[in-house]
Amino acid sequence: MRKHYDFSKAKRNPYARRLKQQVTIRLDQDTIKYFRRLAQETGIRYQTLINLYLRECASSGKRLSNTWGAAADRGAA
Repeated sequence: MRKHYDFSKAKRNPYARRLKQQVTIRLDQDTIKYFRRLAQETGIRYQTLINLYLRECASSGKRLSNTWGAAADRGAA
């Protein structure tokens, strides 16, 4: 290794905004099994498949149909 490196002509990483952030998330076992099975079929890692699915949901503005929450709220009154 060199003792000194010249970074005066270095460029910023153009993909820096697209870097991923590690998070901890709890998923149902059935959900993990589904994505692992899909990963075996497609040859894509299951974490990548989950990320792709969530990204598609976010970009399309998909919302969860939360009818069970409304029903639970009515029962609490």
